[in-house]
This record gives sequence, structure tokens and C-alpha cells, in this order.
Amino acid sequence: MKKLKLGYAPTRRFVFSAEDAFRYKVMIREKLESFGLELDIVDLEGLNEEGLLYNDHIGAEQIIERFTREQVDAVFFPHCNFGTEDTVARVGKALGKPVLLWGPRDEAPLEDGMRLRDTQCGLFATGKVLRRFNVPFTYITNSRVDAPVFERGFTNFIAAANVVRQFRSLRILQIGPRPSSFWTMMCNEGELLEKFGIELHPITLIDIQRETKRIEQGKASSSELAAAVDYIKEKLDWTEVGEEAVIRVAALKVAMKNYAIQTGSTAIAIQCWSALQESLAIMPCLANAILTDEQIPVTCETDIHGAITSVMVQAAAFNTHPTFFADLTIRHPENPNGELLFHCGNFPVSMSVEQKPKLRRHFLFDDHSPGTHEGEIKGGSMTLARFDGDHGEYSIFLGKAKGIEGPYTRGSYVWVEVNDWPLWEEKLVKGPYVHHSVGIHANVIPAIYEACQYIPGLSPDLVDPTEEEVKRYLRGS
Repeated sequence: MKKLKLGYAPTRRFVFSAEDAFRYKVMIREKLESFGLELDIVDLEGLNEEGLLYNDHIGAEQIIERFTREQVDAVFFPHCNFGTEDTVARVGKALGKPVLLWGPRDEAPLEDGMRLRDTQCGLFATGKVLRRFNVPFTYITNSRVDAPVFERGFTNFIAAANVVRQFRSLRILQIGPRPSSFWTMMCNEGELLEKFGIELHPITLIDIQRETKRIEQGKASSSELAAAVDYIKEKLDWTEVGEEAVIRVAALKVAMKNYAIQTGSTAIAIQCWSALQESLAIMPCLANAILTDEQIPVTCETDIHGAITSVMVQAAAFNTHPTFFADLTIRHPENPNGELLFHCGNFPVSMSVEQKPKLRRHFLFDDHSPGTHEGEIKGGSMTLARFDGDHGEYSIFLGKAKGIEGPYTRGSYVWVEVNDWPLWEEKLVKGPYVHHSVGIHANVIPAIYEACQYIPGLSPDLVDPTEEEVKRYLRGS
């Protein structure tokens, strides 16, 4: 992924100390760079002698032109003193990108009673004008530069901006229609495009069959195929299925990736059964798993909403953690708040608790369906999420879980415990959700919650933590 570009527009007002504002401009920039985030920072240097946004010396048009030319993904307006609220609002309105508002806490007045910055007062003013301009914005509690709440809030904002960036450019490769009996996987393609700008690129199972066989038979470059075969043989126990199945699963993985790259798609939804088994004599589960590990998430049963969820969730983790796509399946036999997260064999290999998990034949189909990556994956803390909608209204379900012990089952799986399973079940059954969820071993709930305010028509639906708990966390409480 490209680095996220941040427009850095520190602001001051002429009636307060220009020297202190300049000092804080430098100090804040240095602090941002110490956070270790993958960022390209586009500043105001060269537009005037100070590199600050302030009255009468630098107008909104110049800043808008620079940030537009540089294609920034978000804008940060640190108030180095009171700030210039009208220019901040004009820039924010014109760019239409996520906006971050914050200012460093003021020092005590000088001995003569004069104050150098009045930063907090300026934040109140700018917040009001941004609302007048209908500009959504993120706010971090007025705090010192080295306060933990500043780092927490800034990091969360950048994660939210990454979600917004990837959501706004989403294209999903759809391989085949949904299985005919899976009415739960219905989606409104036109509405997704009209409301959110999300594009689908459909291809048929014949297309993927043809490309897979072309790669398998050596009619395409063999380097990608060889690498995929080597990966499978190195990472998995493949003795049950044999080499021919390994090569075909690897060829399918390469074919899917080729189509994703050619179509500019960042996620894939595939009709994983049962026509695919009849045409290729394999399951796509391991191919899905490998691609998901490579940050091209693949969802089963042509679950378009699941693919959207996967992109949002991994973007909220700065694309540093893979996701896993799971059925919410059965309740734990002993723990009333326990639940089985399962799918046939598509969880990323990197998550396996076994040193060499098994590549097996599907346990529900007959012997012509090898290709499932089976075994338990690691537990620990994780987020579970689900983007979904019906009747024109969309929301994203968000909750946290932790791995627990549970009985062995076939397929890819992990048992988890949540805070109040009957509450989860009620929300999931009453909808607009289905039995599919996306998991990630990271806390991405605050970032997705914040991202939703920049995505009109999408509401966060929090089950654990609550919305007020997330707000307290971001305030530093």
C-alpha cells in the first residue's frame, strides 16, 4: 500500500505570539515523526516565511492548491496559538478529506498577566466554524505535546483516515454469482456504487477456470506458480492431497491474484462451491487463505459485504495484520459467552497454532475436493466486525473477543469469548447482519468508529465496547 499522505497545516493568529507558534509548529512535527507511522507529510513550507496558516499572509487558495496537487488523504490543523478558524474551515471544506483538530495545552500566563497562545479558546472557535461549513472533523483533547492522549488520538485518526481512503477507492473482484441457496449473500450493487462509490468487477467461474488451467499447464510465467507451490510445501503438511492438488491450488491462487491486479481490485469474493469443485476438482480455501495473508482478502460464498468489511478492518490496522473470514457457528458447549468462529479452511496460514497445519480434503464433499487449510488458529484479543445493510440503511457491527479453549472441530477455527453473547446474538439475528464476520488480532474499533463519520450513510454499531466507552478512551479517560 502507498503511504498515507497527511496535509500538515499548523495555524496561528496574528494577535498572539508568532515566535511561540513557530516553535510549536516545529515541535509538533518532530513529535509526529517520532510516532513511527508510515506517513508522507505535506506541509506549508515555502508558501510564506513561517510555513504557518495565518491572517492576510497566506490564503486558503494556495493551501488548497498544494494539498490537492499532492493528493493528500487527510489534513491536520494543529493550533499553535489561537489559530485562524475561517481559513481552516475553507481548506477543510474544499478538500473533503478527514480533518484533525488539536492544539497543545497553554502555559500559565506570564508574570505581567499576558498570555502567549490561547490555543484552547481557538479550538472552540474553529470547531464552531467547521460545523457551519458542514465539515466533519476529529478532535483530540487539548493536551501537551508529549501527552499519551495526543499520540493515541493522532494514531487513531491516521488509522481512520486509512479506512476512509481505502473505502472510497474500493473495487471488489466478484468471481461468480452467489450460491443460489444463499439468500443471505444478496447485495445491492447499484446502491453500493451510488451511496459509497464501491465498484464490483464480476467475472465468471469459466474465466477463473481457464486462467487457472493456463497457469497450471505452463502456458504462463511459471515463477509465481513455483513460489506458491514452494510456499504450500514448506508451510503445510500436504501428504493427504498429493502434489497434483498442490499445484492446482497454487495455480488458482496465482490466477485470482492476476485478476485482482489486472482489475485494480483490493478484495475478492468468490463462489467457492459447488460449481468450482466440478470444474477444477479442488476447493479454493487455501488459495483464499494465502491471498488474505498477502493483504488481498478473499471472502467465501460471494460475500460482497464481507469483502468490504475485510478491507475496512485491515486498513484500520494499517495493513499490518491479516484478517480472517469466519462463520459465527455454534455456542461453546460449556461457556455461555463462548462461540465458534469457523470456516471450511480459509483462515490465513500465518495464524495457525500448529507448526505445519494440514492441507486436506473438504469434510463435507467427496474425494474430489482437496484444498482446505485445516486447524486451530491462535487466540488472544481480537476485533470482530461486519459491514451490512438492507432497505437502504448500512451499518458496521463492532465487538471485541478473546480466544478460549474449546473442542476440536474440522476446518479452520477458533473458539472465542465475548462480554454478553445473548446481546450479540440479538443484534446479529435482528440484523441487518448475517452469520459471517471478519476477525483481526488487533483493536481496530476506535479507528473504524471514527472513520464512519467521514462515510455518509454508514453508522457504527458497537456491542463491546459501547460508544461512550470508545469516546472516553479517545479522550484519554
